[in-house]
This record gives sequence, structure tokens and C-alpha cells, in this order.
Amino acid sequence: MATLVNVYRKNQRNLLFLCLDILIVSFVLYATFELLFSTITSYAALESNEMLMMVGIKIISFSLVGTVLKIHRIDWRYASIHEMKQVAIALLSSDLVLYAYNQFHFGAGLGMIIAVQGLLAFNLILFTRFLARNHVFDVFKPHSNHPGRKALIIGAGDSGQLIVRELKEHRTTVLCVVGLLDDNPHLQSLYVHGVPVLGLTDDLERIIQEHGIEVVILAIPSLSYARRLALLKRIEKTGAESHALPMISELATGKISISEIREVKIEDLLGREPVQLDISGISSHVEGATVLVTGAGGSIGSELCRQLIKFAPAEMILLGHGENSIYLIERELRELGTDTVLYPVIGDVQDEARLEEVFGMYKPDIVYHAAAHKHVPLMEDNPLEAVKNNIYGTKHMVDVAARHKVNRFIMISTDKAVNPTNVMGSTKRIAEMVVQEKARASDTIFAVVRFGNVLGSRGSVVPLFKEQILRGGPVTVTDPEMTRYFMTIPEASRLVIQASVLSRGGEVFVLDMGDPVKIIDLAKKMIELSGFTTDQIGIEVTGIRPGEKLYEELLAESELGPEANVFPKIFVGRTRPFKTVSSVLHLIETFRDDRDALMYLLLYIANSDDLDRDVERIFTHGVKRMRPHIAGSRLADGN
Repeated sequence: MATLVNVYRKNQRNLLFLCLDILIVSFVLYATFELLFSTITSYAALESNEMLMMVGIKIISFSLVGTVLKIHRIDWRYASIHEMKQVAIALLSSDLVLYAYNQFHFGAGLGMIIAVQGLLAFNLILFTRFLARNHVFDVFKPHSNHPGRKALIIGAGDSGQLIVRELKEHRTTVLCVVGLLDDNPHLQSLYVHGVPVLGLTDDLERIIQEHGIEVVILAIPSLSYARRLALLKRIEKTGAESHALPMISELATGKISISEIREVKIEDLLGREPVQLDISGISSHVEGATVLVTGAGGSIGSELCRQLIKFAPAEMILLGHGENSIYLIERELRELGTDTVLYPVIGDVQDEARLEEVFGMYKPDIVYHAAAHKHVPLMEDNPLEAVKNNIYGTKHMVDVAARHKVNRFIMISTDKAVNPTNVMGSTKRIAEMVVQEKARASDTIFAVVRFGNVLGSRGSVVPLFKEQILRGGPVTVTDPEMTRYFMTIPEASRLVIQASVLSRGGEVFVLDMGDPVKIIDLAKKMIELSGFTTDQIGIEVTGIRPGEKLYEELLAESELGPEANVFPKIFVGRTRPFKTVSSVLHLIETFRDDRDALMYLLLYIANSDDLDRDVERIFTHGVKRMRPHIAGSRLADGN
């Protein structure tokens, strides 16, 4: 009984309109025939049972078509020509049925009467709807054929209905709105512009799971900051993307259009158009080859695997020391239904014996070396770990690759390796030296690719800022003048693949990333795209951390040459000549147990303009006597 009561409460307005429409069509039909039948035809007045039969046929046919078209579940507050057409179709269909019946029963002469009563009924029904215009609710129409991602809108008010209307009118392929949520009980089970109100905000998690929702949009202008934050956290836990309308009060008042709102992507934070590299010529190098990717479970390594598998390598070795991340990328690639044979391999680049085993077993043709420690503050606190992974790990990889006659070897580096002021950048620069020296002494083609900051990768500012925004702020920025070059994960992976084709040995490849972006501007943009203002989510300046620079460079002055730009959007740096990399590694090994001396040594070597000379100086004078020289240089001021 309680269930029936609830059903009645949710549908009482629908039933009211249905009863009202039945009354209108019955009255109009009866009145029209009674008034006009005898004057237009030569027949006598209709028998009462014949009149009842016609009324019954009209009611049944109108109700059936109306149910199919959902005309009794339309929110007339936002009705348009489309909704009026639905009513007209229902009435016209019932009139055609009535006309067919009368043609069969009475013969010709009733077409005019049926047309008149149809027009009268149409106008009376619309009149009742517009009388109720200010008391009806937001209701949605299913959009099952829409190619966009499945979206749910929280809020079935003015802003919510505006989103649905304009997404339909503009025929966008970004989002497919499958429903709305609203806590107003009178809106339940209704439709606005053909899309259903699916439930209350308490039903959020269930609705997301049942309908496979990918994107949730908050569209409630009056929602308090605390309530909005709570909803965003709930959405985050479901795995769906959460977005709030920017400047929602202006949206609701018509100052901006919903057509300006789109899915927020990482590319929105770049400040430039993403670089589209031409990788069409890669198939001849990758197709049918055996490819090995180190750090395959990381942000860059996993994206490299996703891009490479499109070119149908015969085999792909996924090498990494984190079993869970390797398991996840292997499972993802297998679900693509690829013909490429996948080999998930657990191993550490610091273990040369394990690398020998892997190379001997799988015999790779191409190696992409993405495994590295990259977190600047952490490596300042753990310099020896940076040395072991970034320098010695790379040394093991290039030695084993050369011994096994790999065709091509591409090492992934960072712009922090240019004039470095920190341990991470220094170890990556020395790793570059290791690769470049091996390129001069091996038949294997060795090359280096330098990245800027990769948006969305693990440890980057984007996940950090997102987490801080969800917590309610503040968003932390180390210095308001700090700038960085940014690129997306797909840009980074395509650059690596393109470099593997272009390389002739020993080059340093850098993507043209446009102008550097201020970190504080990136923080502001993320706050705005999340639907907040900097008054709601504050920005806190915390000060530069150890080893950080205010700005990064892509190529050192000594690496610049007249033909640096040899491919659209890719720069190729000229390598610096040196002979003493083995001596450098010997020095590092000598001072590995003296943390301070090791850090000074790394900085000094990585910034050397004449490596052979400076290595000799250190051998002659020792690291301690060289410290004042380092401390007094430009390294000390973080620039």
C-alpha cells in the first residue's frame, strides 16, 4: 500500500494532465459533432451509443500515442516547439483513427468536423499547459543515440535545463546527458527536454553505477560551498569525472552560454594547442619489432606502451620493479585484443645481471628507457638513490643494450638536466653523458629525449593541485614568479617514438613547447575550471624548495646549433664532446658514502663546460677544496 501511495505522489501531476486531456478531447469531440454534424451533413443527430463509441476510440488512441510520446511527462515550464509537436502528433494520430472509423461507418462528409474538433482540442490542451507553466518541473528526454560520454547533471533547475537544451541544440559530441538528480520531490520521474530526472542526490553513487556515468556536472547556483565540496568528494570516490559550471551565477542569468562549457581536459591547462607530431613513418621501424620499455608501469612508460602497440610490434617487454603497475598496464594492453605478444617482466635497472637475463631471453630490437627517480625534493634527501637508479641504472641499460646489439636505444631525460641546480637534474644530465658516450663507441643508435613537466604524470603539480582543491585548499605554489615548460603525456610519448626514428646517434631531442607557463597561473586556471574562485580556494606561496629553480631551460647554450630545428616542432641539440665519463663514474663511486661531497660533486660535473678539465681538477684537489667554487657560482641562488 505504501508503495502505491509513493507511486501516486510521484505521478500525481502526470495523472492530472492525463485526466484533463481526456476530458478536453471528449468534450470537444462531443460538442463539435452535436453542433456541426446535422448542419454539415444530411444525417440525423448521432445515436448516443455511436457518440460514445467515437469518444472511446478518440480517448484510447490519443492516450496510447500520448503515452508513447510521453506528452504527459513534459515539463511545460521549459517547453518549446518540439513539445508542441508531440501534442499535435498525438491528436493528429487519434483523429486519423477516428476518421478511418467514420469513413467505414458513415461514409464521406465528416472530414471537416474531425479537423475542427482536432484544432479546438489542440488549442485547449496547450492553453491548460501554459496556465500551469509556472508550476511544472524540469524533465529530461533520453538521448541514447548521442555519441558523447555519459553525463549526469546534479540540479534540474534553470542551469540544468539550460545545459540539456543547448547540448541538444548544438548537437555536441562531448557529452551525452542521460539524466539529472534533484532533491525536489516534485521533480522526480519527470522529463526536461527529453531527459529524465533519475532521483535524489542521495542516489548519486547508485545512479552512477547503474548508468555507467563517466562525467558528473554540478549545476546548482544556490549550492553552498561546503555542500558542493562534499558532492565533489563523493563523485571523486566513484571514479567519475567531476565538473562544476564556471561562473555559474552568470550562466543562470544568461550572461554566458552553455556552449562555452566543455569537458575539462589536461590540454586546457597548456596555454597552447597540443603538438600533433607526424608519426606516420614509424610503422616501418616498429611494426614486427621486439620492443622493450623500462618503467613500463609509470605515467610515461605506460603511455609509451599504449602508443607503440598501435604500430603492431611483434613483441613488447614491459619491464618494471613495481608488480602492481606492470600488472595493470599488461591487463590494459591485453584488453585491446592486440596481436602483439606481451611479456610482463619484474626487474630493476640497477640489477645488471637481471638485465642480461632479460635481454638474452627476449632479444629486443628497440629500447625505450623510461625508468628513473624524478621527484626533486625527494632526491635532495636521498642523493645516493638518485645516483643508483638514474646514473647506474642507465649505465647498466646502455652497456647491456650495446652488448646485445640492440638497434635503437632512447633514454628519457628532463629539462632539469640543463644547467641543473638539484640532485635529480644532475643525475639525469650525467645519465645523458653516459648515453652520449656510448653512442660514439657502439653500432647501436643511442639518443636522448628531454621532457618539460608532464601534465598529469605521477608527482606532477596537476594531481597535487586537484587534491588540494578537493580538500578545500589552499593550493600551494612555491614562488609567484616560477615558470615551467609543460607538455601532455601523449605529446611526451609521441616525441619519444618520433625521436627513435629520427635519431642517427648521440642527439638530444626536445619538443617545442611554446612559452613557459607560470605555476601560479596554472593554479588559478585549475581552480576556475573546478568551478571555484580564488576567494573560495586560496593560493598559498610556500617558498622555493631545496634544489628548485625559478625557470627551466630546454637546451644549454653549448648545445644550440644553426640546425637545431630539424623536424617540425622538434629541436635537436648538439652534444658536448668529452672523454672522461668512466672517470666521472669512478669519482661518484669514490664519494658515494659522503652525502654532502656527493651532492657537490654531482652539481659540479653536471654543470661543467669542460668536463675533462674539471674531472682532472677534482682528482687533483678533491671535492672539499672545490666546494667554495661551487657555492659561489650561479648554482647557489637557485637560478
